[in-house]
Amino acid sequence: MSLHKYVSDVKIIDQNEQVVFNYLSNFENLAAYLNSGLIEKITKQVPQVKITDFQSDRDSCKFKITGMGVAEIKIVNRDPFKTIKVESSGSLPLSFTFWIQLLPDDAFKTKMRLTLHAEMSMMIKMMAGNKLEEGINQLADTLSKLPYK
Repeated sequence: MSLHKYVSDVKIIDQNEQVVFNYLSNFENLAAYLNSGLIEKITKQVPQVKITDFQSDRDSCKFKITGMGVAEIKIVNRDPFKTIKVESSGSLPLSFTFWIQLLPDDAFKTKMRLTLHAEMSMMIKMMAGNKLEEGINQLADTLSKLPYK
């Protein structure tokens, strides 16, 4: 197993960093969005990945990925209005830590970047490495377009 790092492009969100932080640091907000059609969209784009049994609370979410096992993601650190650190657990063949980094751009805009550290075997890296590079940018793009309130 070795550690691999993936960094998203910087995205601009049309909200201040406090609003963005408060929304993203509560997985219950993301659950409503995921259950409103995003899971089906992911399955259509990547038919090999079927996500089922999604559950969440403020600090964690848990779901099954067909053929891979149960994934559990937990927020392990919140640095108010700057960083949210998330770690995985469960029975997936890789483990990861990722950070959502926020930086004010002006009073009503926030810069966001995601950094993913994935611990995986060379075989998994060969199969999923390019997908993770694409995926981190797609996730950043999706998070930048959420209905922040």
